[in-house]
Amino acid sequence: MSKNTSQQHSATALSDSLSQFATDDSRSKKEVKVADSLANPPRRQFTRQRRQLTAGERRHYARMASLHLIKLEQRLPPRARIGLYYDGFGELPTQPLLDWCRRLGYLPYLPVVGSFGRTRNGNDDKRLRFVPIYQSKLLNIPTRIHSLGMKQNHHRRLLWAQELDVIICPLVAVDKDGNRMGMGGGFYDTTLGKSHQAGLKKPLKIGWCYDFQVVEELTRQPWDVPLDGIITPSGLRWFR
Repeated sequence: MSKNTSQQHSATALSDSLSQFATDDSRSKKEVKVADSLANPPRRQFTRQRRQLTAGERRHYARMASLHLIKLEQRLPPRARIGLYYDGFGELPTQPLLDWCRRLGYLPYLPVVGSFGRTRNGNDDKRLRFVPIYQSKLLNIPTRIHSLGMKQNHHRRLLWAQELDVIICPLVAVDKDGNRMGMGGGFYDTTLGKSHQAGLKKPLKIGWCYDFQVVEELTRQPWDVPLDGIITPSGLRWFR
């Protein structure tokens, strides 16, 4: 039995919720990538297409997608808390989401990685928490670069994912059943796994992506958390 496998088995045997997340953390990125590669299209297929778009094309597609946000409003309470993210890797720009929040009085938040420090095996705890956005432009938010390359803001007022009404999730690909392929780090699956297993409806998990990122079928892994819906330039689609 490998060292990683024995760590997973021992962590699973513990009853507290922190240890449950530690089990997820002990699963190596290599194992996730190998599992994905057995049946799913390669991530570089989609990331390459994103990089080939000009800045003007990205903004155009984001404006088109933002026209469908009105359909999401029907499921939201007043002053809804909305989790966003920085589009730092060629994703569909998220500034229109922040503009939408400001216009309708929703409260926008950004994810923070590593706010819990490290797990028992020395890795970053993958549970995300969320900080409020006070600026009107994402570019104006003071940030620092995480070791994995993503920008993040730091603030004392951190919310749990379950305190949000919606989380807009980054993705590389998504299939027509809502199964999501991320970058392979497992941050969103780890963060949302417990509430998904408990059958909680909050937060809504919404993908925000280009139409070419929607595929017919992806192989779902046991730890994957599916989306409730996606918004693309061509419309909003609900999965559940």
